[in-house]
Amino acid sequence: MTEPLGKRIPAAPEPTVETVEYWQAADAHKLMIGRCHGCGEAYFYPRSRCPRCLSADTGLEQAEGSGTVYSYSIMRRAKIPYAIAYVTLAEGPTMMTNIVDCAIDHISIGMPVSLVFVESDGGSPVPVFKPAGEFAG
Repeated sequence: MTEPLGKRIPAAPEPTVETVEYWQAADAHKLMIGRCHGCGEAYFYPRSRCPRCLSADTGLEQAEGSGTVYSYSIMRRAKIPYAIAYVTLAEGPTMMTNIVDCAIDHISIGMPVSLVFVESDGGSPVPVFKPAGEFAG
């Protein structure tokens, strides 16, 4: 049986000093990733030090908003079933997120996904992903 994912409302983000710029960009429906100006490594989540070389010469850049599902899990015992996933972005980093707008049994590893924003319980937009390409629909 193909069961649709529920319309789960994510918790409102609580920006920190290191993440305030990321969440301000999310308010404008932009997904930002970190980039080290020393070694060139792209990374997610936002932080002031490069996780590869520990350089403090880092900045944020806008991600294109596409990726593929690296791994996922369906939370079927929740009041509203939802999917949590690791999505590998086109730029290289992998981020934890939710998959929305599809049936539970249609999610698969390697499935192409595209970025959408859903409103949190506090009203702020939160980045999540939906199926893309032949999987959309």
